[in-house]
Amino acid sequence: MRLSQRSFFLLLSSCVFLFSVGLTACGAGSTTGGTTTKPLKNISIGLGYNPDIQFAPFYVAKSKGYYQDAGLNVTFNHGIVPDLIGSMLAGKSDFVFASGDELLVAQDKNKGVQVVDVANIFQRYPVSLIVPADSPIKTLADLKGHSIGEPGPYGATHTGLLALLYKANLTASDVNLQSIGYNQVSALLAHRVDAVMGYANNEPLQLESHGLNVRTFAVSDYQPLVSNGIVVPQKTYQSDAATVKAFVQATLKGVQEVIRDPNGAVDVSKSFVPGMNTTQALAVLKATLPIYKGDGHPGYNDSATWQAMEQFLISQKMISPVNNLSQYYTNDALS
Repeated sequence: MRLSQRSFFLLLSSCVFLFSVGLTACGAGSTTGGTTTKPLKNISIGLGYNPDIQFAPFYVAKSKGYYQDAGLNVTFNHGIVPDLIGSMLAGKSDFVFASGDELLVAQDKNKGVQVVDVANIFQRYPVSLIVPADSPIKTLADLKGHSIGEPGPYGATHTGLLALLYKANLTASDVNLQSIGYNQVSALLAHRVDAVMGYANNEPLQLESHGLNVRTFAVSDYQPLVSNGIVVPQKTYQSDAATVKAFVQATLKGVQEVIRDPNGAVDVSKSFVPGMNTTQALAVLKATLPIYKGDGHPGYNDSATWQAMEQFLISQKMISPVNNLSQYYTNDALS
């Protein structure tokens, strides 16, 4: 069949149009609904520990695309780092997952440390003192004269122990402190010590699984302390607040999803935690949910808690009084 001159030109125009559309689709950048997407911004966070279910909100935010939707390509830097904040300032990570007491101690040691906590992910300090259920230690005051095992005179377990003694008007010299490494479970099972310091979402579960009923004294029930949050250099926060806010809000979506569906969070986390025991991980995660939730304001930095923590750290001579405490935390990235 022969085409008329008019039909021929209409067909030619259509082919040219389709060809040009094809070129556009194959060009630089991807398209979604006709809009070219921007390249993702690479950022990293130092988590300060080996891959673990406690970091499920970060894993969920990455796996479910919350970071990608925020325009971010996020890398997790795992591994035990003695000085997380120092490593961040040295350029190892853009953010770190560090506690408020770590932040203030780092700042006290080096006045040049200018960092800010932009989201308090662990709303409750996760450390507890643990005793057998039939222990004569019924109150904190009963600790006097008893032996207490801790990994060593460092970290959150030591700070938490000092906080409990402080609230009981006791000092370290009133008890028998023993550095036992990370052997709290075996030490208490063998009755080598009367009590141990551990994490509320870990050691009590292990002890119960070994048939030892326990009671716990949660540090957060006695002394307000700021636990782990997203910490960033103040310079970064001031110069690129949009990226900080995007990262915080995507992570908080991960927190909310973990709270909503812990089983799903465990499934997601399997690809991030090699050799993970899913049954044990689910038990740990469920015990961690109250730590994420706190009083129902995930990510919120409470001024009263920061102030109470500062006064406690000063009383223990861990820091000197802080000039303008509010510069070290903010809630502006939450909304």
